[in-house]
Amino acid sequence: MWDLDYRTLLQSSRALDPAGATQTLKLALLSDAATQRFVPLLRTLFHRYGVNAEIYEGRFDAIELEVYDSKSGLYEFAPHAVVMLNAVQALRATFLRCPDGPGGFVGQTAEKIGRIWEAVQSRSSATVIQSNFVLPYERFFGNFDHKVPESLYATVSALNARIAEDARRRSGVLINDVEAIASWVGRRNWFDDRFWDSAKSFCTLDCLARVAKNIVDIVMASRGRTIKCIVVDLDNTLWGGCIGDDGLDGIQLSAHGDGEAFVRLQLYLRELRNRGILLAVCSKNQMENALLPFEKHPEMILKRDDVAVFVANWNDKADNIRQIRETLNIGFDSMVFLDDNPFERNLVRELIPDITVPELPEDPADYVRAISDLNLFETTSFSAEDVKRTELYRVEAESKQARASFASVEEFLQSLNMRVEVSRFDPFHLPRIAQLMQRSNQFNLTTRRLSEVECKALMDHERWIPLYAKLADRLADHGLVSIVVLEVCEMELAIRDWLMSCRVLSRGLEQFVMNLVFDHARRLRLDRVTGEYLPTVKNSMVKNFFAQFGFTKLSEDHNGQSHWSLQSKAYCPSETFIKTLDAEGVAVAD
Repeated sequence: MWDLDYRTLLQSSRALDPAGATQTLKLALLSDAATQRFVPLLRTLFHRYGVNAEIYEGRFDAIELEVYDSKSGLYEFAPHAVVMLNAVQALRATFLRCPDGPGGFVGQTAEKIGRIWEAVQSRSSATVIQSNFVLPYERFFGNFDHKVPESLYATVSALNARIAEDARRRSGVLINDVEAIASWVGRRNWFDDRFWDSAKSFCTLDCLARVAKNIVDIVMASRGRTIKCIVVDLDNTLWGGCIGDDGLDGIQLSAHGDGEAFVRLQLYLRELRNRGILLAVCSKNQMENALLPFEKHPEMILKRDDVAVFVANWNDKADNIRQIRETLNIGFDSMVFLDDNPFERNLVRELIPDITVPELPEDPADYVRAISDLNLFETTSFSAEDVKRTELYRVEAESKQARASFASVEEFLQSLNMRVEVSRFDPFHLPRIAQLMQRSNQFNLTTRRLSEVECKALMDHERWIPLYAKLADRLADHGLVSIVVLEVCEMELAIRDWLMSCRVLSRGLEQFVMNLVFDHARRLRLDRVTGEYLPTVKNSMVKNFFAQFGFTKLSEDHNGQSHWSLQSKAYCPSETFIKTLDAEGVAVAD
């Protein structure tokens, strides 16, 4: 994967071409350590994602001065994200010199950090990325430190737990787990006291790039770049041996011994599936052989129902992955391919450059370790819809098959008994709303990546009409699948955002919601509804979205950004087979 050598990244930073970036990001970095050597690494790593990172570097050890001054350079910069990078070396000095002793230190420090978050969020819509503290190497009581709550070691542990607990209760605050990085590389390789004394660097040069990558991973996940599907090989990947040759009893798969490595990988994949990442199988095998362990092997952790798409044949694996992508309707850049065979890995890399293909070690015992080290599955949200995602995709596949048995699409849609709930943003649904804002790419008119804090601001502003739609039918409850953000302007209702999960395309939901948009315009006695389309590399499917409803294109610039308008009285409501839900959740006719 990526080279995280400090000197290589530093050299690359001197040759970055902002013109080669497709996105711009404004990131503020505040720290009680020196960050001059850190900033070039951030710029380089962001640029590898096609992002031109403009970075505001706060003054050394001046976090509170920056955040409490509403006229500071921080707020003038208007960042998308604010990174708080705290060094345990600075914390140690404060702790050991505390005149009143360590009593209350955890609470006081956590409250100070919380006030900093509140100050930033009250003056900015930026996402806050707060680092935790690396555990110190000093253990003044040895192992007994854990039983002495006033010790430095126990205090830092308790403070990290408190930071995590407070962040859970506050939207728009994410954790940069620096302690996990230091534990991975080893604290003896993390700390350099001479480097701290001379340059106030919070870690060694070799570890700086890992911290920078961690921040980049978090920010990119918050902007919608996430892994949605893991495509996995079978023979010598999910189990040892070849099912076609060795048979059910001959493959290596067990809780102990030679097959334990494969059980460990399956347990790892199952947990990723449980948090909402889709699993797909791509195997060179006969289908009946490939399915056999899923159906009959007693030690098989993954079952057929855990797999959203199952492809087993003798075709080229790149072609099969294209088929999987088309079935799931996701981008290659949101897919990971796991295969023990170097030939297959290289083939897929060459033919599908956007897909992530990790190098798996020769020993299966190291598979999970190698994958975990890459931190491929960063996310900034988790919702009820994530838990049932595999089931929803399976239902959608069954729906496509069922559609073929009806005489017409209209007859099929009518049979679904679709019910929709459209409501204004509310606190309960904000995490899912922000998640959809950050992850939707194809059916997304403007692709604005609004954070949970920004979505809440819309919810509380009377000029805005932020709506979400939840859809259910006889096959499944699809959950919250669409978002429309409207702004009441002078004599017009402006559509600022419109996005929808591709799982529910072609069901009439967009027509149903557009009817509601014009209902709002007429009730507010507004003359027209306007909207805009901002093209991206992924949303060409909605390029003519407004045209299908009769809107007139007012303008289009050289980048393809277009503006549209339609008089309220000229709109002709579309017929759909969707019913609304009343306050008690009962379907009622339109």
